[in-house]
Amino acid sequence: MVKRLALAVVTLAVLAVPATAQGKGPKKYAVTNDRALVVTKEVLVKQGYDVVRVENSGHDIIVWYRRGNMGRSAILVDIDLKLKL
Repeated sequence: MVKRLALAVVTLAVLAVPATAQGKGPKKYAVTNDRALVVTKEVLVKQGYDVVRVENSGHDIIVWYRRGNMGRSAILVDIDLKLKL
């Protein structure tokens, strides 16, 4: 009986660790919403994503994005340049 109780306590402790490791909600930064939006867009575009739309939802700003062309526009520019030669 004591072993089962100890096993139950250990199991609960192991299961509780991942829940506490997930953080305490959204991150907060000491910047304006405008600055955060500009940086978010820049990073997404640099990583190859297209920003589809931006919404205000109360105090939150929601950024909708999708996977971009993965550099294909640069290939099309090279093709265009070579065709013009």
